[in-house]
Amino acid sequence: MKIAVDIDDTLNIIDRVGKAGAYIERKGLNFHLEKEFSNKFVEVYDWELADVLQFIRDGGVVAFTDAEARKGAREVLTAWRKEGHEVVILTSRDEEWFVNPEKVAHDWLEKRRIPYDEIVAAIPSAEKGKYCKEHDIPILIDDDPDACIPAQELGVRAVLAVGRHNIHRAGEVRYGGANWKQIDAAVHHILGLIR
Repeated sequence: MKIAVDIDDTLNIIDRVGKAGAYIERKGLNFHLEKEFSNKFVEVYDWELADVLQFIRDGGVVAFTDAEARKGAREVLTAWRKEGHEVVILTSRDEEWFVNPEKVAHDWLEKRRIPYDEIVAAIPSAEKGKYCKEHDIPILIDDDPDACIPAQELGVRAVLAVGRHNIHRAGEVRYGGANWKQIDAAVHHILGLIR
């Protein structure tokens, strides 16, 4: 069985406030914290996309490349592959931010010894369900409800990686987990339903 898994805020933990805040302070910029628990850099401070892209070009990409893996992620993906499942990393990272998003994702996964079979990058969140449907991937794990809900509508079983940034929308997605043990349990429940 194929299982699609997002990276940012699903397999890892992005410190947007800390990394961007240090940059803003170091540069003496006049941006203020807006949304501490957002999973989108453009929403965290009162800045525009152009400011975020400048931050990324000025070294802010380390927020992604140095991000810690979520506890248990490696162990769960390792177990899935031992069970015979194919893990497809499905990320919205695009070239404007990462130049070579597949390589950046590959390097991060390899450094943390997180197993996978394939990386697909630059898929907009809202299109992940469509991609899964077209590529016969019945399960999607993602932290973005805007990826999970359209996937559900297409018949893809979505599992929300719940965090502070999305807990207020957790009820909109049928399955979810606040940690990888819970995500694994949800996936195994789904596997039992679709086999």
